[in-house]
Amino acid sequence: MERIPRLTFSLLRISRRTEYIYLPTKAPKRRAFQATGRFFTTSLPKNKLNQLPHKPLQSSVAMPLNVLIVGAGIAGPALVTLLQGSEANYNITVVERFPELRTAGQQIDLKNQGVHVLRKMGLLDAAKAHCVDETGLEIVDSQGKRMALFGVNPHDQQRIGLTSEYEIMRGDLVNVLYQASLDQYAKLKERLGKGRGLTYEFGKTLTDLAQSDDGVDVTFTDGQTKRYDLVVAADGQASRTRRLAFGKEVSDAAFKSIGVHAAYFSIPRIEGEGGLARGFNAMGRRLLLTRTSERPVTGTLLFTMGDAEKLKNVYKEPIEKQKEAFVEVFKGSGWQEDRLLSGLKSSDDFYAHEHGQIKMSQLSKGRVVLLGDAGYCPTPFTGMGATGCLVGAYVLAGELARHANDVSGALKAYETVVRPPVDEIQKLPGVLGIFFPSSKLGVWILRNTMWAVSKAQQAVDWPRSEGGGRWKLPEYPELNLTS
Repeated sequence: MERIPRLTFSLLRISRRTEYIYLPTKAPKRRAFQATGRFFTTSLPKNKLNQLPHKPLQSSVAMPLNVLIVGAGIAGPALVTLLQGSEANYNITVVERFPELRTAGQQIDLKNQGVHVLRKMGLLDAAKAHCVDETGLEIVDSQGKRMALFGVNPHDQQRIGLTSEYEIMRGDLVNVLYQASLDQYAKLKERLGKGRGLTYEFGKTLTDLAQSDDGVDVTFTDGQTKRYDLVVAADGQASRTRRLAFGKEVSDAAFKSIGVHAAYFSIPRIEGEGGLARGFNAMGRRLLLTRTSERPVTGTLLFTMGDAEKLKNVYKEPIEKQKEAFVEVFKGSGWQEDRLLSGLKSSDDFYAHEHGQIKMSQLSKGRVVLLGDAGYCPTPFTGMGATGCLVGAYVLAGELARHANDVSGALKAYETVVRPPVDEIQKLPGVLGIFFPSSKLGVWILRNTMWAVSKAQQAVDWPRSEGGGRWKLPEYPELNLTS
């Protein structure tokens, strides 16, 4: 019997190109390709291989995608958990510029589709366990007398008011999502194997990125350069990743100011402050809010649509300068002035910024994609920021799972699917300026209007929106979610 060489070759992935390495051995003559595990064999003579139809060979085991997520807030850890549940062959790195998990932040809402995403992830009960006990919002006058009362809004109803069914401190939700991703990884660790899995790196972010057709080379603040198949910008409204990928001009133009400047800080709680949030409208286009929610401290929020030019340039100044600017703007506000402004001066968690929305004409460029506030920040006045992060993570993970290693196809589908909910969450509540009257008469009219609306709202049986909002969550069985 004639003995001819058998050629055995394997698939090696280098920079996303398939290369063939031929290892001659001996075997009986066979006339076709035969798959054996992760190798393919043929008995054809070497000079006959060129006569076969040319088709790229696919490994029987999908190669892992190397994914970099920039930002460990809400969107980043949510995406980690969703990706890990769908495919254990992701290599995921999360970098966060802060030296540790940032668990500070204000009270936020979980609404509409965001609640349904958490339920699908099996994390709604964990989030509910951390919800604060805010029982509604009362509008008060300068003496603290109630002028209007708004209750708790179900998460899937569109009502006027501040308090949602699910109110949670931002840091608590971040921690729920972060811990869930770590717990999930621990369960998957044996299956992931060496060199595959999940890494969080704190005190680190990127300084540069360079794209090619088959990857992104990222330079970090520690001087390291690494290559990834996909980079996800989940680093917030002022995203550095967005600026590096799209350019400073496009990134800056994406910020659309709504004309509101805000300061947030905590002060000691006083007797009589319970579950109700309190709101006070002051002349000069100013709004003051306190939110205790049965916690040991009172969250304070100061908003203004006046003095825009004075405040616009102060955010690059040291914190003390920012505090001084807001104290000056809110002098003479007329309600708990001494308490709130002295608390502002001594607070250690003060944060201030200009409110705006991020509106991008496209959410990806090459292999860099925008997620959450980095791509479609809706502003806190919509109460939909956390929902946008969760819905975005759900859709992005679903499309990546559905398109396997086709990053380009997944990102195109993500943009198409996520556009309707983005448009929905970015809708502002009517004419925002009416909540910021400039005169004493304007404040009087607003308070009486709020009283009338609160009474009418209590008398109306508001319909619930099945699934939350007009847009319905798509189903992604590829994510292997619980419901």
